Amino acid sequence: MKFRERFMKGEAEFEEIFDLTDEWNFSDEECTLREYLGLTAEEEDVWISESDEALEEMLNHERDGQ
Repeated sequence: MKFRERFMKGEAEFEEIFDLTDEWNFSDEECTLREYLGLTAEEEDVWISESDEALEEMLNHERDGQ
């Protein structure tokens, strides 16, 4: 299960994204970081163009709205 799915189910804290990013950086994974984490293109854009906090807020809003 990818980070995004676990986060949406309340099984992962947002801070885990940083450990997983490090894990991906030092792995032989051929997928993109976005794919590795299970993020959408829109979520990735927010993360890159705005901030960690903006992504967290976006994910929290979606999770809490479910």
